[in-house]
Amino acid sequence: MALHVSTPISDLRHIRQLMERSRYFIGLSGLSGVGAGCCALVGVALVAAYRVVAGHPPLYLAAAESGAGLHPWGVEPLPFLLAVAAMVVAAAVSTAVYFTHRRVARLGYTIADRRTYKLLLNLAVPLAAGGAFCLGLIYHGEAELVAPATLVFYGLALLNGSNFTTEDLRVLAYLEIGIGLLALAFPAYGLYCWALGFGLLHIAYGYWLYLKYDAHE
Repeated sequence: MALHVSTPISDLRHIRQLMERSRYFIGLSGLSGVGAGCCALVGVALVAAYRVVAGHPPLYLAAAESGAGLHPWGVEPLPFLLAVAAMVVAAAVSTAVYFTHRRVARLGYTIADRRTYKLLLNLAVPLAAGGAFCLGLIYHGEAELVAPATLVFYGLALLNGSNFTTEDLRVLAYLEIGIGLLALAFPAYGLYCWALGFGLLHIAYGYWLYLKYDAHE
């Protein structure tokens, strides 16, 4: 039976781990990112199919397109997009909660503590501001700017939340903000940027996070 020999370095590492666990929420699972990315791609696929049936290019948003009138599916564009967005958010959050709860339980912690609440609060403020901003864009007829706005505000929310979880989250935050600014320069490609930022980037980041942490636990 091997004996654990305490050394000053190992003691310092142990103290540091205890301090991090007392301050940060460390239960985020890489599979949460993969699941969220898959949900986002399904949502983009639904929007693309909707546009094809309407006789528009699947993802390219021409400046002259109008959102008025009934679609062949019998649903106007704006209600359809809002419904798809709500379903994607609900599915992504459910997936994140499931995988995060599973990892937290495996590590011997609980998801319901003050660190979780701090993380959620710091995520919620930029997301709520971004949601109100996007509704204002739609109200003023600037719906083509919704895609870049959602990506930028989402990136800011992740950056804000990274103060209460792994610093690796900042990498995703900066990339989301960058893609949002790219979408701002090319608003006609907003759905492509959505697929890249909320879909492919989440999957790649989640898989990287899974290999870095989850797979070794």
